Amino acid sequence: MIHVELIVLGKLKEPYLRDAVAEYQKRLQAFCKLQTIELTPYRLPDDPADALISDALEKEAAEIEKHIPQNAFVYALCIEGKTMPSEQFSAQLEQAAVQGSSSVVFVIGSSFGLSERIKRRANVRLSMSPMTFPHQLARVMLLEQLYRAFQIRSGGKYHK
Repeated sequence: MIHVELIVLGKLKEPYLRDAVAEYQKRLQAFCKLQTIELTPYRLPDDPADALISDALEKEAAEIEKHIPQNAFVYALCIEGKTMPSEQFSAQLEQAAVQGSSSVVFVIGSSFGLSERIKRRANVRLSMSPMTFPHQLARVMLLEQLYRAFQIRSGGKYHK
């Protein structure tokens, strides 16, 4: 069974988002061993200078790197990432497992994004959409796409 790890900055505040995450975590148990690591984002003042943001992202990167297994296949979720159809995402996940990656890791940064260091470490820079969504919704959207990807792989009826 494939090991999937989500490294996320910040906790989900809204009960409806926590409920959605719990539902997809339950559904994914049949397909993978899922682990979510919530890290605390670096605190910044309102309207921070670019230098402060850059420094915060580097500090967050150091924490993120501590949780990425050595032979992991890493996805960095970022605005400039590649969008892909669900079928392609499913095939890519399967390929990562076949190639012997010990685990697949998805990194969701803070509201200021991810440092270039983490983006360079990633095997894939992934964007969920060119549209803008609330930061906290990213985790729900990712889990839904993971569930869809595993359903596609197994020939399930969820994906239409």
